Amino acid sequence: MNTGYKFKWPMYVESLLQNCTSFSNVQQLQAHLLVTGHFHLYQSRSKFLDFCATSSAAGSLPYAIAVFRFVPFPSTNDWNALIRGHAQSHHPINAVTCYLSMSRSPCRPDALTCSFFLKACARALARKESFQMHAHVLKSGVSADVLLQTTLLDAYAKCGELDYACKLFEEMSKRDIASWNALISGLAQGNRPYQALELFNRMSERKGDDRVPMMPNEVTVLGALSACSQLGAIKEGDKVFDYIRKRRLDENVIVCNAVIDMYAKCGMVEKAYTLFQGMKCSRSIITWNSMIMGFAMDGNGKKAIELYNHIAGGKEGVVPDSITYLAALCACNHAGMVDEGVKLFELMDRYGVGKNMKHYGSVVDLLGRAGRLDEAYKIIESMPMFPDAVLWQTLLSASKTYGNVEMAEKASRKLVEMGSSACGDFVLLSNIYAANERWDDVGRVRGAMKTREVKKVPGFSYSEMNGVIYQFFNGDKSHPNWRQIYGKLEEISFKIRQFGYEPETNYVLHDIGHEEKENALSHHSEKLALAFGLISTEDGSPININKNLRICGDCHVVMKLVSKLYGREIVVRDRTRFHRFKKGSCSCRDFW
Repeated sequence: MNTGYKFKWPMYVESLLQNCTSFSNVQQLQAHLLVTGHFHLYQSRSKFLDFCATSSAAGSLPYAIAVFRFVPFPSTNDWNALIRGHAQSHHPINAVTCYLSMSRSPCRPDALTCSFFLKACARALARKESFQMHAHVLKSGVSADVLLQTTLLDAYAKCGELDYACKLFEEMSKRDIASWNALISGLAQGNRPYQALELFNRMSERKGDDRVPMMPNEVTVLGALSACSQLGAIKEGDKVFDYIRKRRLDENVIVCNAVIDMYAKCGMVEKAYTLFQGMKCSRSIITWNSMIMGFAMDGNGKKAIELYNHIAGGKEGVVPDSITYLAALCACNHAGMVDEGVKLFELMDRYGVGKNMKHYGSVVDLLGRAGRLDEAYKIIESMPMFPDAVLWQTLLSASKTYGNVEMAEKASRKLVEMGSSACGDFVLLSNIYAANERWDDVGRVRGAMKTREVKKVPGFSYSEMNGVIYQFFNGDKSHPNWRQIYGKLEEISFKIRQFGYEPETNYVLHDIGHEEKENALSHHSEKLALAFGLISTEDGSPININKNLRICGDCHVVMKLVSKLYGREIVVRDRTRFHRFKKGSCSCRDFW
């Protein structure tokens, strides 16, 4: 009789826990368990502890910890409940401390213990602890558990140990959908978008894998879309979207948001808007934010503000949040709508929307780009929080644009006080001195760079051609067709000079001769990508280029002239926005 009662009791406790909707309900259930003497049954107690540690209805994790302290001989499942609770909390690293306490007790960790521990490592970016748990898993003989292997893979990927994640993935005797998703997402988020797309294609085409076929799901396509967004890979993005529609994954609003974001970041904002208008599911605030930011990046401030006004008027049942205002501020920034941006910034206080560092950064950038450097400086000085390095870097960049050496030195001093050693800080100040031919100061700044071993980030551009990504660096001759590329550059130079073009050598900030400056300018990475596009595509077809840094003024002039002379639309995505060159003009209207 007792055996049957014990077997049914945990199920009874579980049914009662499902009906607990408040902290007082949980306390009543605990009192009931104690009074009836069934709290000592480890299965019932473990379920109770797990509910307390992970459910919002239980009140908090500290309550589960308090209850646990009164358990004289906790079981493995009791420990698992606490480790799981810590792993899901705001301080996941505490799961490590809990695990160490468990390891000193008579209890032995099982596969679930290791899995919860690794989830905590993934959230806390605990690289060292992930390696240690991997060693324990191998020694304990539970390494064949697919769930545990996938959790370990995810921890490695999120901690940036992508080589180990890839090695583990290839060694897995059995993979489930979560394994594929963990690695694809990890590669996409870990600055390896090429590999993420390769893995997605391998999964969807099932090449090189004789195991059970896996069909990509919603999580899979999110990773693939992120990779396409980073690379500006439109054709690959189209392929992913075709799969999404075929599998009817576009009925999921999260997937739709990612597709809109992908097309917007690939420069296809009209395609993103068409999808936005024809969505099969209800739009969330994230959908609106993605579309507003898409128009912002494309320089269409008018359309972005139109969408903002639409939801601000309460017509869609969504309320603008802090991200909405940030997207709208970016739209004003890229479109040169200074007064509108300042008004939006002030509206945030009226509607009780909290401002964070990014909002201040956006309005400082807005004012800085317009040459209103004193106002930008006052905004920084009046901030309720301590300004970060990015704000001073933004002001430093604006000072360079307008040749304001005094303001640049102010911003530079602040950065030095903050201990910033970013190469961009030194390069900007050096470039300002160089533009004013203050070569002694240039030498002093570059001497400081050498002393601190600061290295300049090299500029590079890349372009997608027939599904292949080609990368170019300044003065690059690594491409098999480099002679044809350089020949095309000479042809471009000859043609645009006939239209009065003169190289803007002030963008070459070195104390060298005029001819050397012209040569340095003509071989910028975006110009190499442009020449490659001209020799590799049909006449009249668009050319898409991605640049890791801000496009320079001389390249901007050349792109405009080439778009007119060669009858091409050229889309350049630089570090901050899109430039759409067509018929001799740019969508940024020379404001960037």
